[in-house]
Amino acid sequence: MDLQDQLKNLFPDHEMAPEEAIEKEAHELYVQKEPMICKFEKRKGKATTIIEGYEGTDEDFKILAKEIKTKLSVGGTFKDDSIIIQGDYRDKIMTILKEKGFKVKRVGG
Repeated sequence: MDLQDQLKNLFPDHEMAPEEAIEKEAHELYVQKEPMICKFEKRKGKATTIIEGYEGTDEDFKILAKEIKTKLSVGGTFKDDSIIIQGDYRDKIMTILKEKGFKVKRVGG
């Protein structure tokens, strides 16, 4: 006896409503006019790539950070309106952002 049969036994007068298809909206990132800055720094002797200058909402920037981290299979974080990625991945990050339609400026060598 499945759940639907059990519910019919408990509530015989209840009629099932047809299920509505839930549409997921594709989330689009805000594309800005000013270029984002992709720079290289050494922190505690380790190479890090920092992305700054996003003008959209923090939630969109966090989504972008997660997407970059998963595509590159690296660690990183979102702090103080910047994405910090472990390692020197400026070229790869710049190509990912350009494919999404962002303008990117390379800083630091």
